[in-house]
Amino acid sequence: MMSASMKALVALFAASCLASACPAIAGTSADTELDALFAKAATSPPLLRVLLTKLPKGADLHNHAGGGTYAEDFIAWAAAADGCFSRSTQSLVSAPCAGEANADRVALKGLPERDPDLYSDIVDALSTRRFEQGVGDPEISGHRRFFRTFGRSGRGGGEDRGVRIQAEALRQAALDNTLYLELMAGSSASRAVVQASAAIPWSDPWVQTADGSPPQRLDARILQARLDQLKPAIAKATPAAVAEADANDKAIVALNRCETAKPEPACDVTLRYLLSISRQRPPEVVFGQMAAAFALVKADPRYVGINILEPEDGPVSLRDYRLHMRLFAFFKTLYPDVPLTLHAGELAMGLTPPRDLRFHIAEAVEIAGARRIGHGVDIAYEDDAEKLLARMARDKIAVEINLTSNDVILGVKGKDHPLPLYLAAGVPVTLSTDDLGVSRSDLTHEYMRAVLEQGVRYGQLKQMSRDSLTYSFLQGASLWDGPCADASGPTPSGPCAAVLKTSPKARDQWRLERAFDTFETQMKAIVPKLAP
Repeated sequence: MMSASMKALVALFAASCLASACPAIAGTSADTELDALFAKAATSPPLLRVLLTKLPKGADLHNHAGGGTYAEDFIAWAAAADGCFSRSTQSLVSAPCAGEANADRVALKGLPERDPDLYSDIVDALSTRRFEQGVGDPEISGHRRFFRTFGRSGRGGGEDRGVRIQAEALRQAALDNTLYLELMAGSSASRAVVQASAAIPWSDPWVQTADGSPPQRLDARILQARLDQLKPAIAKATPAAVAEADANDKAIVALNRCETAKPEPACDVTLRYLLSISRQRPPEVVFGQMAAAFALVKADPRYVGINILEPEDGPVSLRDYRLHMRLFAFFKTLYPDVPLTLHAGELAMGLTPPRDLRFHIAEAVEIAGARRIGHGVDIAYEDDAEKLLARMARDKIAVEINLTSNDVILGVKGKDHPLPLYLAAGVPVTLSTDDLGVSRSDLTHEYMRAVLEQGVRYGQLKQMSRDSLTYSFLQGASLWDGPCADASGPTPSGPCAAVLKTSPKARDQWRLERAFDTFETQMKAIVPKLAP
């Protein structure tokens, strides 16, 4: 059940919205006919799936590259590279596989024919398959089962594993009718910067207070001195990372046959990257990752922002959370144009002490300067939650909602989920997949859950799809900020065409609007024919 505090906040924001006559969903005009038609379709989940597969989805903004890959693909790539499965570690490993010395290792090549039951067990080991149906060891939590998969799929996949992950992510986005993918990934060329930072002893940067209260700020001089020592490594790593991205682009184009007579639909999906910081590492490593990431985003437009990941409830993550937010703030003073979207509030009561639920989202917004929040599940437990929600609504700080992973990892779903709270507060909301390969989901399924579990109406769903592009970090002016704002029909006006020519974001937004025109015509034809 929804907590009393969450119910009170929903009521508060709903009342304030009614009092000011503000629209429930800004930017999308209410269409009672379409809402009613969609509600009729929603009484049949199979019909709803048919519709939502066709529904245009602007973007998937919260997608981890490795976690977005299905186990079957990892197994196939490892088999092609003569990889093995280790029974003892339940993970994919490199050759050799056979022989008495490696009795623990099973060759993956030909395994589906030799031992389909073991193949199925490997899929389970690399994912949370059927966890929500109660399959698996009941003493192992969804949280543990989810996160341990990442250490199991990382070996035995061949040298081109990274680009295959990215190419497959684009294929899946196309299957979901998604126009833009903001993929969380890293750059191996940046490792030299991280190694250089790790070799420098960490100096405590906290500025101690005179009264002995917890310190609130860092000494920028200490941080700048460390950064100065890393500049030679950054100067070498950044162009190397750009060259690595160039090579990856060519490989992805080849894998998806984008320059052939029959390119895959994946070639029509716009791709950008978010560089990822690992929050469970020592401070000197985190600092090095940030130094490399900010420099690369500044240098290469394919990298559009920075995120921080790994379990937020991890012991190092909790210990250093306040430090990480202030390290982001330090780098933002040097790179003010580099946007941040931060995992914050991916917590639930009982997972950590209650004190850790009270400030993570607020510090991501107020200290680090995040423009988007990933998950935001514990918003109702934040100090001054209503004030924080009002700020997010006012400053247009979007929240990336991941319904399936919130269910599996945190056990938060249905009425306990804060999605209605964010909507009532007027916070921009986007739906995303998180780690769709691990959780065995797709973006269409996330839209399904929003409708069936959260009661989201068609107009709200359309606004979420629009907002996923509006609040993306894709470069260029928004379609809604200039001469295209009132455009309709298949042909843009002259001034609007000029915007579309120079703005990648506006181009994808224009594509989305035209796709919605087609979809709504299809919905009017499909629902009367197939609705129960």
